[in-house]
Formats: sequence, C-alpha cells, structure tokens
Amino acid sequence: MKIGYARVSTKDQNIALQKDALEGEGCKLVFEEKASGANSDRPELRRMIDQLRPDDIVIIWKLDRLGRSLRDLVNLVTEIQDKGAGLRSLNDSIDTTTPQGKLTFHLFAALAEFERDIISERTRAGLESARARGRKGGRPKGLTKEARDKAIITKSLYEKGEMSVAEICKYLNIARSTMYKYLKT
Repeated sequence: MKIGYARVSTKDQNIALQKDALEGEGCKLVFEEKASGANSDRPELRRMIDQLRPDDIVIIWKLDRLGRSLRDLVNLVTEIQDKGAGLRSLNDSIDTTTPQGKLTFHLFAALAEFERDIISERTRAGLESARARGRKGGRPKGLTKEARDKAIITKSLYEKGEMSVAEICKYLNIARSTMYKYLKT
C-alpha cells in the first residue's frame, strides 16, 4: 500500500500542496504533521512507521520533510526498510524500491557515516591539542560579572528584609532558585 507523509514546520504553513501530490500518487493513507523537522517527537511519523507492513511504500514530497539532517534521514529510512517497506521522494529522485534508489540511499548512508567519523576525529584531535596546551574543557567556574553584581544586590535586599523573596526575584528578573544560589555564593 502507498502511504504518504506530509509535514510543515509551523502552524501557519499550508500542507495542502504536499497532500494533493501524495494523493495524486495514489496514497491510500496520508499522515499529516505540523512540527519542526528538528523535533524528534513527531507522533504522526511514529504512528506511520509503527503501521508499516512489508511491501508498503512511504511516499514523501521531499527528503527534508522526513528528516532535518542526513543522520536522521538515514536512521528513519533504515527503520522503514527494516519493516520491509520502501521510500519514494517525489522531488528528489529517491526510490528505495529500485536497485538504483537503494544504491543512492546507501551512498547517502556511507557519506553520513563518513561525516560522523570525521567530526569525531576532529573533536578528539582538538581536545587532545587543547589538553597539550594546558587547557581544560567545560564551563568556567564561578559567576559572570553581571551575575556577581546581581548576587550582591540580592544578598543586600534579602538581608534588609523589606522585600519578599518573590518581590526580589521580580525586581531583579531572576528565578527563585537563582536567588537562593546567589545567596549561597
């Protein structure tokens, strides 16, 4: 069965163009989603993948409608293929139900893995180089100058006792937990 997946990033965008194209391709079922591609919690995508059966074909308008990054895309397509289904993108000439489409997809997957390895290698080399120069990673210890100033004001206002904790937080535009952190420092 042909199953469509259409996604727009914001509530203001219109999904009709994608939906019309998917129905025109013969999709019996179209899952629609209004969510950012960066959001990994996409219930309609998850529902679609959970319902896939062998020989189903997932049809999408463009690859970027399915995943934001190459890594996400590779993971999703692998999950679709593990269910015995294929993927066809209407505007990207990708069709994993054909030998050429599988080859193209596997090239994408290999490039994604290569990219991950290169990034990992560069990160490791950069950290080793920084350590060799005596630098340590992580967030700097202590408060920024602005935070130190607010901590001094917080302590002064709190010790005077003229304002409630809520009033101090509102006055300094800080959270209650931040205020108590400031009082400890």
